Amino acid sequence: MENSGAVSSFDHNLPTVMVTNDDGIDAPGLRSLVRVLVSTRRFQVLVCAPDSEKSAVSHSITWRHPISARRVEIDGATAYGVSGTPADCTSLGVSGALFPSVPNLVVSGINFGSNCGYHIVYSGTVAGAREAFLKDIPSVSVSYDWQDTLFSTLSFPVGGKSSVDDFTLAAEACIPIISSILAEVKNKKYPSGCFLNVDLPTNVTQHKGYKLTRQGKSIYRTGWKQVTSTTRGKMLSTMTMDTDAKMPVEADIMADASQGSLIFQREVEGAQIVEDDTDHKYLKDGYITVTPLAALSPADVGCHTYFKDWLPSVVDHTSPSAL
Repeated sequence: MENSGAVSSFDHNLPTVMVTNDDGIDAPGLRSLVRVLVSTRRFQVLVCAPDSEKSAVSHSITWRHPISARRVEIDGATAYGVSGTPADCTSLGVSGALFPSVPNLVVSGINFGSNCGYHIVYSGTVAGAREAFLKDIPSVSVSYDWQDTLFSTLSFPVGGKSSVDDFTLAAEACIPIISSILAEVKNKKYPSGCFLNVDLPTNVTQHKGYKLTRQGKSIYRTGWKQVTSTTRGKMLSTMTMDTDAKMPVEADIMADASQGSLIFQREVEGAQIVEDDTDHKYLKDGYITVTPLAALSPADVGCHTYFKDWLPSVVDHTSPSAL
């Protein structure tokens, strides 16, 4: 696709922010974020987001076939819905092939549900920011800890019932972070060795402040149950295991079921692992958590110590004398 005319009027005195997500370009979290960014009149706003819901796809990319980009009307922004993953959207959006300039900052979100601990691994929202980081562009992923009364039936911590309006409040709470990042980028002081993962508490209007945190190991225990082809499944989001969104019934799954295949649905089996002094703990305490992340996932120091002694023994055990 040619990028001529992709952005008709650009104020080059303003920094450019590109927004993506994994909930899809029509998601209320993304629309609220874009609306707030535009309303400040301090940013040029681009949007390059999946044309449909792509939660929990992690950092998958489209490799074997082309993807399409369709212009979407969003007031105050230049927006495209893309038939790819969040990582695809970021990659395309910062490439110069779709937009005439490279954004100064990529913001991925606002996600429907928090992304802390090990759930960061599954998150398409975080992957949208990570892809920008891999391309040396400052980025931040943003998630809102959506809660509903449905969670009380699953023994999840409930901080109050959320509403769509909370996404606007969450977006407003992110403006100081976004503005400060761009100021540091302009002054060439912003670190290049990480990107930020921001999670906003359920009661965002009463948040306790911004807290620098570290990624913990929190994760919901999930399993599988066999279901019939007529069972209406529930889709689990990367962190809050959202029970509101319905899982689409795929035609090929229905066909498999009619041919005798077994159909399985993922389900939540237990509560989260809770740690002190980590992203999830501070989020549940009411803070806006700000967690620096990188692409590398180093193992615990104890693992390196163990394998330093273990690896030489592998050679000994595979030698003929050891058999």
